[in-house]
Amino acid sequence: MKRHQRLAGAAAATVLATFGLAACGSDDADEPESSETTPAEETEETEAAPAAEGTPSWAAEPTDGGELISTIEAGDVTVEVYQMGTAPAPKDGNWVDPDTNEPLIAEGDDLVFLNYVVTNNGDPIDLGSSLVDVSARYDDWEYMQGMGGITDSALAEEMGIVTSPIDEIADPTVYTLGTGESYSFGENFHYQADSPITFDVTITPVDENGDLIHDDKIEAEGTGTVA
Repeated sequence: MKRHQRLAGAAAATVLATFGLAACGSDDADEPESSETTPAEETEETEAAPAAEGTPSWAAEPTDGGELISTIEAGDVTVEVYQMGTAPAPKDGNWVDPDTNEPLIAEGDDLVFLNYVVTNNGDPIDLGSSLVDVSARYDDWEYMQGMGGITDSALAEEMGIVTSPIDEIADPTVYTLGTGESYSFGENFHYQADSPITFDVTITPVDENGDLIHDDKIEAEGTGTVA
């Protein structure tokens, strides 16, 4: 914000100028330079808005830990993928093998838990209810359907992930991810050690009404392997 200074009257200016001339002398070189900031300098320093940091007001507190297995850059947004651990499935999964009608995840099968930490390094971006979408798929996954795991909030909490990052529902559905802000969410699926995974990241911004702006969609891809 610019500061406006009121100009003094001509007579006052003359008096000040005369006083200044009278004060000049051989000791001027020893006078310390003024550290007062000029209005122009102050304007330059305050032009850029300070960067926001932390967690968006609408989001659950992000979780951390685990082993970093992939980093995906989608425009100004970074998605870090962490392997949080493995655990046996407490029940059968919802997906079945179309040939055998047996569950793809049976009770007792090992599950791997991943955590996605999403950080905005650029200007604030307005997102819809899908936020930053991350889809994981083993490169040798033979089924058309995805790799959906087990729904168990207690087990998810135990493994250090939140399954739904939205803590406060917005109306209209506009979730602003500010500069420097982060949130996290996680998932589980069938554990296949040493199997490469491809992560597809999709970001579709929304307008002030929460309508998707498909022309501004960003897509990116990364790879990683669970240990």
